[in-house]
Amino acid sequence: MDFTAILKTVAPWLASAAGGPLAGMAVTAIADSFGLTDKTTDAIRQAISGATPEQMLALKTADQDFALQMQSLGFKKVADLEALAAGDRKDARAMQTASKSLVPAILSTVVTVGYFGILTGLLTGHLVMANDSQALLLMLGSLTTGWGVVMAFWFGTTSSSSRKTEIIAQAPAIKG
Repeated sequence: MDFTAILKTVAPWLASAAGGPLAGMAVTAIADSFGLTDKTTDAIRQAISGATPEQMLALKTADQDFALQMQSLGFKKVADLEALAAGDRKDARAMQTASKSLVPAILSTVVTVGYFGILTGLLTGHLVMANDSQALLLMLGSLTTGWGVVMAFWFGTTSSSSRKTEIIAQAPAIKG
């Protein structure tokens, strides 16, 4: 089972927040529940894939604490967090359509060139070997996340598509 599916099942509030503007809070809460010092998607993926029942319970508890925190901020249900993330993307695209600013394109190009430059340097051995530099790996993880956000800005995400898939899977079968 995919780690995001596990996360959505065990910690729906944290999973929803991780896909939007509250991602930093969600990732920190998830990583802290596993006792991780490396607060990256890869570290969380590894922790979830090898989690003990006690760790899954800690994740569930972190989700409940996060839910209370979000509810105190006015988010009544998980769908409110999903709407916040969708609205955030919609507003960013609307701003770009209205202003026609070159800044998003320039930043997107810098992130893309930086990401693939470092990746190429690591793969060809022109940069410090990956196992020699923890800082370089951390930077590559951040650039990977940033590049994903850049692509989501320009091309959209599949979050609405995955939601449709969930709804279809839960629908009763049609007998013909």
